Amino acid sequence: MIFSLAIAVAAGANTLAQTSDPQPSTDEVVAKMMEADAVRQSHMAGYTAFQVYIAVNGKRRAEMRVRVDCSFDGVKQFTVLSEDGSGSIRKHVFSKMLREQGDASRGEARENSRITPANYEFRMVGQETLESGPAYVLAISPKNDSKYLMAARIWVDAQDYSIVRIEGRPARNPSFWVHDVHFVHTYQRVGSFWLAFTTESTSEVRIFGPSKLTIESSDYVLHPPPQQSLEPVSIASVMR
Repeated sequence: MIFSLAIAVAAGANTLAQTSDPQPSTDEVVAKMMEADAVRQSHMAGYTAFQVYIAVNGKRRAEMRVRVDCSFDGVKQFTVLSEDGSGSIRKHVFSKMLREQGDASRGEARENSRITPANYEFRMVGQETLESGPAYVLAISPKNDSKYLMAARIWVDAQDYSIVRIEGRPARNPSFWVHDVHFVHTYQRVGSFWLAFTTESTSEVRIFGPSKLTIESSDYVLHPPPQQSLEPVSIASVMR
C-alpha cells in the first residue's frame, strides 16, 4: 500500500462526455468490468517495469528507483536500484511501502484488495471524457474497513471497460500518525493492457505536517503469453 506517506495532486477538470447512447446501468458496467478482468487473467503473463518514488515532508526529501517484476498471478517483487535523500524516509516509508505492496499482491490479500462486488458497493455517477477517451464514473464504497480497501471514484473506459483512473482515500487511516490521505492513480495502455502510470498522494503526518508522495512507472515489458492472442484484453483490478 502507498499510504505510509502520501499526497495527491488532483488532476484537471474533466469534460462531461456527450453521447447519444443511453448510459448503461451500474450493474451492466460492473458486469462488463468483471468479464474483462476474467479475460485479463487468462492472457496476462506478467511484466517488468521501473518505478521512481519521490517523497517530500517539510525540508526532507527522498527518492528511490526500483525494478518491478510481476508474475502471471499478479505477485510482485521489487529490486531497489538506487536511493537518495532522507534516511528516515527511505527506511521508514519506502521500505514499508515495498513490503506492503508485495504483501498485497499475494494470495488472500490480493483478492481482498481487488475492485470487485465482493469487496465494494458500486454506484454510477456519470460520464466524463479523459485524454484516453469517454469513461463511466462510478463511486465505490468498501464493504469493510480493511487497510487494502478505499472509498473512491473510478473511471472505467467506455470501450474496453478497463479502469483508467482512481481518486479517493483509504478506507481507514494508515496509522495514528498519518491521516487525511488523498490519492490519484492513473493508468496507461501497454499493448492491450492498462497498467499503473502515476500515483500522486497527499497526507497529514502528525508533528511533521503535510507530506507528498509521487510514484511514476515506465519502461514496461510484457512477458510473452504461452499462446499469442490478437484479441484485446483489459484490466479491471487495481494495479498497486
